[in-house]
This record gives sequence, structure tokens and C-alpha cells, in this order.
Amino acid sequence: MRYKTYTPTLESAASERKWYVVDATDAILGRLAARIAAVLRGKHKTTFAPHIDSGDYVIVINADKVRVTEDRLDTKFYYRHSQFPGGFRQTPLREMLAKHPDRVIEIAVKGMLPHNRLGRQMAKKLKVYAGSTHPHGAQLPQVLDISEVKKA
Repeated sequence: MRYKTYTPTLESAASERKWYVVDATDAILGRLAARIAAVLRGKHKTTFAPHIDSGDYVIVINADKVRVTEDRLDTKFYYRHSQFPGGFRQTPLREMLAKHPDRVIEIAVKGMLPHNRLGRQMAKKLKVYAGSTHPHGAQLPQVLDISEVKKA
């Protein structure tokens, strides 16, 4: 008898997508982002394949209540450059959390996804909201306990 390895197809992976809601209240930023990235990639599924986007949709609520360890609020910076002379800008994490808490989680998760077309496709399945409400009720999302997700 000859055994064959099961390889998931793009159609089978896309048909099994679920929606999850994650509450970021008092969650540590890096650990939260690592576990969300694992769900977006599909590493929690038995049909995981690194060349296929088999992950699920993740909705993050209460992004403004995320925690960071030690003195990260003042020592971590977000950098950007306008490509003009003198156009280098840096923003501390404290200011970023005050103005755009959703971007903090988005940037952290994107850094943990593959840096190619597939990673950009996976990042589109992440929806982050600063408050406790979201407009995705029609998708009937399940509550995802981040502590249950296996580390990637």
C-alpha cells in the first residue's frame, strides 16, 4: 500500500476560514501579536502549509488597553522617513498608543508575518479596533482565548 501526503489546496483552505474576536485588555503586546500572527497564518490548524494562506480572520477589540513590559513606553520608537532631506521622524510608543492604538497592534503583527505577497494577504485579515465594539457582527465571530493558541 502506498501512502500519500495530504497537501491542502487554496480552495479548501479558503472555504474553512473562521472569524475570531480577541480582547486585548491587559494583554502584553508582543505575546498577543505572536499568537494573533499564528492564527492569521493558520499554524493552529492541522492542514497548515507554509505556501498557502490557510489562516482565519481575527478581530481585536480594546486595542487601547494593551500593556507593554518595563520602560517600553519611552524607549520603543516607530520610525518613518518622507524621502526628503530632514524627513526622518520618530514617534514613541506612548504617543502612538495615545493617538493610534490600533496601529501599534497592526505593526507588531505585520512584523511577525512573512515579508512577501502572502504576508500582505494575511495581514488584510486582521481587523483592529480601539474600543470594545466592532462592525463584524454578521460574521458571527467566536471568542478566541489567546492563552489557548499554541505558540508558533
